[in-house]
Amino acid sequence: MRRRLLVVAVATAVTLLVGCAAHDPSASPAPAGSAAQPRPISDLDVLEDPRSYEGPSTAVLPDAAIVPVVDEPAQSLPTTALSHDLGGVSEVTVDDTSRVVAMDLAGSLAATVWGLGFGDSLVGRDVSTVFPGVEDLPVVTTGGHTVSSEAVIALRPTLVITDGSIGPRDVVEQLRDVGIPVVFVENEASFAGAQQLARDVAAVFGAPAAGEALAVRIGDEVDRARADIAAVTPVSDADRLRMVFLYLRGTAGVYYLFGEESGADEIIRALGGVDVAGELGWDGMRPLTDEAMVAANPDLILVMSGGIESVGGVDGLLASKPAIAITTAGAHRRFVDMADGQILSFGPRSAEVLEALARAVYAPTAS
Repeated sequence: MRRRLLVVAVATAVTLLVGCAAHDPSASPAPAGSAAQPRPISDLDVLEDPRSYEGPSTAVLPDAAIVPVVDEPAQSLPTTALSHDLGGVSEVTVDDTSRVVAMDLAGSLAATVWGLGFGDSLVGRDVSTVFPGVEDLPVVTTGGHTVSSEAVIALRPTLVITDGSIGPRDVVEQLRDVGIPVVFVENEASFAGAQQLARDVAAVFGAPAAGEALAVRIGDEVDRARADIAAVTPVSDADRLRMVFLYLRGTAGVYYLFGEESGADEIIRALGGVDVAGELGWDGMRPLTDEAMVAANPDLILVMSGGIESVGGVDGLLASKPAIAITTAGAHRRFVDMADGQILSFGPRSAEVLEALARAVYAPTAS
């Protein structure tokens, strides 16, 4: 419960404080690639000393497409779904999944629906849902991930699935007043959470077998990615990269450091790095201060691509935040960025995101 509340708090704070979209709703998702898997990072020319590398790098998914685990999942409807409402757990009867809106802060829910094989049922998307196949879906969130109830109702959905990370939450619950079944699922920002989300969303669709298949696939792929990354990371803890994740929105003056149980900690540890926020006992997210940055003194800083762009790039950030400039990461300009809708989007692409980040960290010059 504590972990779920922290994750929701992180999502809610970002929603309230950003004041502008974290992503451009008009931007088209990256085109689908060939579906060919990139070479394992252990086969690339990795850095001999990751701490000595200078300059920023960008993590890019070689193929942004999500491959469904099943083409035509078997369903059993109607089904009774458990919804984690503000007032407690309630039962929601789901008898029609032909028109679905799945929305959350990170775009993980729609990605999970797609990964289960129910992509054709999606009729709307949040601004974080950016992968091939959804580019023409109407956007139902505005500004800082605020849900437009009118936009949702206009799509005539037979089901809404969300996790409470976008809202206002009471507005989303009130969609039930016009006869739309709304199911709130728990969504933990972790690799294990992505597996459980696959099972929970599949249960809402009355397709538990597809959910288990996707959960197993996510787990197997993440395990392989972890093992591959472990083969190129320093053996000694003293030689591992000290990392932090910064959430930046220069246009709104928002600078946050993500700590334990925010999802960033999972990514950092899976990359073989030292989670400095965890080392210092920071939970959730906290406003970035000069003192916190100096205390952290990271070797590498993870950021969202849109975030670093919003502060004028690496040069703009270092000029506006001298405390970052004097850290080891700042001195080496060691930033790794990744698309906003991908870097913390735990779901069917968890392993691909992790592998892309690892290439940017340990083999930034590899072609």
